Amino acid sequence: MWRIVLAAVLGVGSAFAQSAYAENSRPEVASLKAAKPTSPVRLRVWGFEVYDARLWAPAAFRHTQYAEHPFALELQYLRRLEGAAIASSSVSEMRRVGSFTDAQAQSWGDALRSIFPNIGPGERITGVNLPGVGVEFWVNGQRVGAVSDPIFARLFFGIWLSERTSEPQLRVKLLQGLTP
Repeated sequence: MWRIVLAAVLGVGSAFAQSAYAENSRPEVASLKAAKPTSPVRLRVWGFEVYDARLWAPAAFRHTQYAEHPFALELQYLRRLEGAAIASSSVSEMRRVGSFTDAQAQSWGDALRSIFPNIGPGERITGVNLPGVGVEFWVNGQRVGAVSDPIFARLFFGIWLSERTSEPQLRVKLLQGLTP
């Protein structure tokens, strides 16, 4: 009997190790040396579950200076959404974080509409911050595009990481345990 229990425990431990390895070997986070994911934080809007957010950050990450650090923000969707709606909402939320011109809004909105596909439950969109360069976007482990503009990157990730976010409770939970 003890052999069965031991085999089960070792099997579970091995499964956890393989799961952790599989997550850290995802192509979208592979370039982030020693990045570890935060626990998922669920966004609910008017009672509807929208997505689970996770931040992949290295130990040196400081959330008060997020734009200066490489990191990834993963959104695993819980419902169907149109890519155009995600793009439009993103630009609207970026306006809460900081100001930008109508021309920038148009350019960034066009870029996001061309990058974001329609998404379904269980699918992931991951943005990777490239300090001083911009953002790389990945969908389910496939690179789908980039916006090469550090101002865009700061404002886009500010949707979740800035103190001016529209979801302060989600921000607090997402940054829990990270160094300010």
